[in-house]
Amino acid sequence: MQMVGGKFVKHFDLIIVGSGAGLMVMEAALSKGLQCAIVEKAKFGGTCLTKGCIPSKMLVYPADFIREAEESGRVGIRTPHPEIDWDAISKRMWDQIDFSKSIENSLKDVPNLTVYKGIGAFTGPNSMAISCEGKEDEIIYGDKFVIAAGARTFIPPVEGLESAGYVTSETFFGDKFPKKLWKSLAIIGGGAISAEFAHIFSAFGTKVTIIARSEILNKEEKEVAQFVGRQFTKNGIELLTNSTILSASAAGGKKYITIENSITKRHTVVECEEIFAASGVRSNADALSLEKAGVAVDKHGWIVTNSCLETSNEAVWALGDINGKYQFRHKANYEAQILIHNLFSDGDKKEARYDTVPWAIFTHPQVAHVGMTEKEAQSKGLSYRTAMNHYSEVVGGRAMGYRDGDGDNGFVKVIISEDKKILGVHIVGPQAAILLQPFVYLMNVGYQCKKTKQAMSARELDSLRILCPNIDTYEPINDSMVIHPSLNELTAWVFEKLNTAQ
Repeated sequence: MQMVGGKFVKHFDLIIVGSGAGLMVMEAALSKGLQCAIVEKAKFGGTCLTKGCIPSKMLVYPADFIREAEESGRVGIRTPHPEIDWDAISKRMWDQIDFSKSIENSLKDVPNLTVYKGIGAFTGPNSMAISCEGKEDEIIYGDKFVIAAGARTFIPPVEGLESAGYVTSETFFGDKFPKKLWKSLAIIGGGAISAEFAHIFSAFGTKVTIIARSEILNKEEKEVAQFVGRQFTKNGIELLTNSTILSASAAGGKKYITIENSITKRHTVVECEEIFAASGVRSNADALSLEKAGVAVDKHGWIVTNSCLETSNEAVWALGDINGKYQFRHKANYEAQILIHNLFSDGDKKEARYDTVPWAIFTHPQVAHVGMTEKEAQSKGLSYRTAMNHYSEVVGGRAMGYRDGDGDNGFVKVIISEDKKILGVHIVGPQAAILLQPFVYLMNVGYQCKKTKQAMSARELDSLRILCPNIDTYEPINDSMVIHPSLNELTAWVFEKLNTAQ
């Protein structure tokens, strides 16, 4: 407690807003004996646990199973179409989401921790008003603040959309979760969330239409996005790309979206049972009254942070989705570890870096990505080479039934600098996320070496190059044994093609 304006008010060493990756910082602070408060307006555990990657995977895996069963004829297995038990699938999903209740209950009796179930907004550079339902607003003070309040779905300004009604990832994993499968679904947006839900519902038998302003998956390598698009079409997903939504409406138990093709100017009306808005995300910073704390945001509303995750207020730090630097839980966890060191450890500060942020899109086929696309390498004026290897070119892929010329024969594509550094890796096909991860480790080894090199004299650096000339290159892959036969050969042997790639 402290005295402010003649009144005793609650004062904390650290106030954390958001219970996703913010929980990691909270645990570290409590282990140091600090007095902490955590503020959460919704379910505890953050987007990933309650309305994102974890519950969605409870739906993706059954959808994967269905697609694999449909394709099993390629290896001589004939299977009938699986029977879908939506209630059982839904229960598994809700069991995961409901783990948030255990998190919330476990926090209630933690020493030195005060839990606020409500909305926090700054009232000054070191104070915050907490609005909890059914209670009078409470002003609390803190020496330090960590903002991990996340992002939410961006809703495009479409005439009639609000009155027609729609679902977002937040409401889908909430009060608008369907008790039975929709017969038809129109998804607005062509990114990762759109691709995952299109896979889920198309596999379950829903007629899915994707409406995208440009091409689908436009942050991916061109060949990857085109490959996924062809597989979507093969699986009955209608793609309406380069499309502008003019209006939406509802009548007679159906919903209608009128679109215009930006190239042909042709108008089309999409009829569906439900509309799913998956057109990107926007920052939750607008609810925090950051201007009262002197915390700067960029033109899109994301909190501006430096490489140490500091904001323009020296008492405020921000991490995760809300700083606008990639919206992935693993990126938020990484930042939490950086921030824990910077807040609670002695010695030099650590800096966050984002040039090797990996991600996967759990659609069908699966997509994984780290580093640059070829277009990005070109825009930077880099000299580079590329190579591709298809699943059918290794025994592991042929055992799965992939053959040269198959429309669903996935691949790995690598982008390599002239001095053999890995600039980017892109994989589309089964187990893409697993196959990508070793490249992330290898690319980060190069980063650690760069840090070491900066502190070396010229003589020491020359000695390092003599002793370990392959540091920061793909050569360790060429010098390693690879389990045979396995899909690891797909990614290991792609480098053999660099000599023949044009």
